[in-house]
Amino acid sequence: MLRKKSQAGFTLLELIVVMVMIAVIAGFFSSGMMKSLKKAKLRAVSKDLVSAIRYTRGQAVVKHEQKTITFNVENKTYKAPRKKTVEIPDEIEMFVYTAESEIPDESSGSIRFFSDGSSTGGWVKLVQGEKIWKINVNWLTGEIAMIEGTSS
Repeated sequence: MLRKKSQAGFTLLELIVVMVMIAVIAGFFSSGMMKSLKKAKLRAVSKDLVSAIRYTRGQAVVKHEQKTITFNVENKTYKAPRKKTVEIPDEIEMFVYTAESEIPDESSGSIRFFSDGSSTGGWVKLVQGEKIWKINVNWLTGEIAMIEGTSS
């Protein structure tokens, strides 16, 4: 009586099914991670901007003189005193609202801080898709607040 030897291993069909399942699961997780990375990038850019604004206010108080942080909405940049110009990533839009006296032309503006900590006031809005981070600067106290929101 002849017996057939059984072969150990997987069939080609089984391997393909497992690979398709892995690809579907990886695609599901990678799309979720991309959304998280975009949200984290917007938050990081916003926090860096808040830090630069707070630095500018601190310099005005410590040095007992007016200091400004300047914004260029066309180039999407900002510059704090004695710091390098910082560029906002291309995928993030920047909007600035400030006192009329602090707007030299239609593409740039600044927020001025005084030695007592007060400011000319205004806000900066960073937008990426549906996510918005708004940084408010109180004109009377110079207080800086960051608010998260959505455009819907």
